[in-house]
Amino acid sequence: MATVRAATSADAAAIAAIYNHYVARTVITFEEEEVPAQAMAARIADVQAQDLPWLVAQQDGAVLGYSYASRWKARSAYRFSVETTIYLRPGHEGRGLGKQLYSALLDILKAKGIHAVIGGAAQPNPASVALHESLGFARVATFRQVGFKHGGWVDVAYWQLVLA
Repeated sequence: MATVRAATSADAAAIAAIYNHYVARTVITFEEEEVPAQAMAARIADVQAQDLPWLVAQQDGAVLGYSYASRWKARSAYRFSVETTIYLRPGHEGRGLGKQLYSALLDILKAKGIHAVIGGAAQPNPASVALHESLGFARVATFRQVGFKHGGWVDVAYWQLVLA
């Protein structure tokens, strides 16, 4: 089983490598340019500066995945709502790693007093659907053809979990 811990700037290159696989080869992220390690380090620092978690799953010294939360919207009334993100290194799906990592993130968010957690996923993405629903998220919306990547239109679905 992997160890889940807070990300550090030293993890930025490994996190960027995981993410850039999805940037270059999939529609799972709508980012179209690969992210350099130093930019990823800045993203990690920005999330953590907002007192929100950015976690990595590590095994035998290798980062196998990461997950983090960011503010859902900037307005004050949204301060108890976050959007979550999770990515696994290719080839490490279907082993329970995503559930372990996401569960740790949800535990931290609950302890911080976060009320609503929102997870979005480009569709189709059966692994993300299964992960969210296995953790108790309910599908609340589907936005049709809101992204255009790799020559095609992509839908995005959203799930919500109220932490009570």
